[in-house]
Amino acid sequence: MQTVETLNEGLKRAYTLKITAKDIDSKVDAEVKRVAPQVRMPGFRPGKVPANLVRKMHGEALAQDALNNSIQEGVQKLLVEHKLRPAMQPAVSLEGDYAPGKDAEIKIELEVLPDVPTPSIEGLKLERLTVPADDAAVDEQLKQLASNQKGWDDAPAKHKAATGDQVTMDFVGKTADGVAFEGGTGEGMAVEIGSGRLIPGFEDQIVGVKAGDEKTINVTFPEDYGAKNLAGQPATFDLKITAVKTAGETKIDDDFAKALGLQDLEQLKGLLKGQIEQQLNGLTRTYMKRKLLDQLAAGHDFPVPPSMVDAEFQQIWHQLVHETEHEEDPAAALAELEAERDDYFKIAERRVRLGLLLSEIGTANGVEVNSQEMNRLIAQAAQQYGPEDRQRFIQYVQQEPMAAAQLRAPLFEDKVVDFLFDKAEISEREVTREELEAAIESDEGFDTGTYTHDHDNHKPKAKKAAAKKPAKAEAAADEAQAEEPAKKAATKKAPSKADKKVETPAGADDLVEAEPVKKAATKKAPAAKAEAAEEAPAKPAKKAPAKKKAD
Repeated sequence: MQTVETLNEGLKRAYTLKITAKDIDSKVDAEVKRVAPQVRMPGFRPGKVPANLVRKMHGEALAQDALNNSIQEGVQKLLVEHKLRPAMQPAVSLEGDYAPGKDAEIKIELEVLPDVPTPSIEGLKLERLTVPADDAAVDEQLKQLASNQKGWDDAPAKHKAATGDQVTMDFVGKTADGVAFEGGTGEGMAVEIGSGRLIPGFEDQIVGVKAGDEKTINVTFPEDYGAKNLAGQPATFDLKITAVKTAGETKIDDDFAKALGLQDLEQLKGLLKGQIEQQLNGLTRTYMKRKLLDQLAAGHDFPVPPSMVDAEFQQIWHQLVHETEHEEDPAAALAELEAERDDYFKIAERRVRLGLLLSEIGTANGVEVNSQEMNRLIAQAAQQYGPEDRQRFIQYVQQEPMAAAQLRAPLFEDKVVDFLFDKAEISEREVTREELEAAIESDEGFDTGTYTHDHDNHKPKAKKAAAKKPAKAEAAADEAQAEEPAKKAATKKAPSKADKKVETPAGADDLVEAEPVKKAATKKAPAAKAEAAEEAPAKPAKKAPAKKKAD
């Protein structure tokens, strides 16, 4: 093989690789010898088919396989000999028309990872904002829990339904021309008036009904309704009210706790307090991590591979655009988003840089995810698949370095962050929950291109505040730095999790304002290659990627 470098500019590299016909032919000969004993042909005993006939029968396919193997070997050798660390999967292409018996010329283009300066981790100063889980917070949670667990009592015969009452009904939905539409018929649907569960105008029109009433109401489906044939269209619903119930009083006592499967009220309070403490500790960590990454970003600046930045930007942008579809005015939301495109691109660049930086810090200081932790991560991820596919998914992750990196990345990041917390000088200050949440969401002290990074918001500093930022669109760029930075463009996504389910009886789907939701299905692991997890950026490959066919 002959290798010639054709480009060395910044982080970009390009090479031509010539694979001689002799090299390819020798591989074909070796493969013919290997498969010949397995070939069956009329007139020959098994394993006695002459090699020249095997080549005649399968020569074209064997030559193609030999070329592909030669390309992969050549790319691997190139990376090793030139000590290249590809940022993304190298682009491999066959130059000109190739025919068996001729030399093959291959073009290889890639971007390499930069040499990350030795990270400066001395002198880090952080403030830990703490919130006590007091009795008032526990009592508030108890009240909310009791509200969700409310019981219903049959209303008096002539009681007219009011806001807060539960109405049970049979219904038939019809289009403006009187034709019943699919999903618009059901029986025994119970809804609490004022819950906002049904499409706009529906609940308002059942105020005042009594058990036994029959009524026809007029509604208009929202413009963004999930069923396109109904979106924005007027409709009628013929209702038969079968029951009206009023909310019964829920006493918060030992019996209430026992109804939830606990021993007594004190145990319930203890569990709620533990949950609140966990939530507050999570907020405290989010704030500290944000400040930590801000300090790292401010103290380090080095070039990052454009392809990685573009992949990260596309990941963020795709989710943001998807979120605009659920805004009250999608067109206006998209226009506002477009005005901030450059800000989000800078966010992607910062995210990649921080990912490289965290990776360097972790590697330099011996931070690692051990095999036991990795096995636990794989087992947890496998639970999203059906029983028949879990083992196949586990085998896939064990065989695919990129898929394993996707799973490893968040835990590795947490370990690096914990390491840096231990190195930092930390002061503590007690605040209220509201103050802590406000501190997390604050843009104060951020220049364009930096952002808040809790799990709900992703706000580049802009001249004009957005009416509503897409929630949970970006998985908080700073919160999701990975073992090494993003390589999503070269990684397949896993089947997305089922949308949030709306609890409605059969046939009631078209009454719910939210988009119709598919029934939750058991996931299947892809037969050949499992889809890789999407949550965190993956580490860049240190070796050549999977075989790239030249045909």
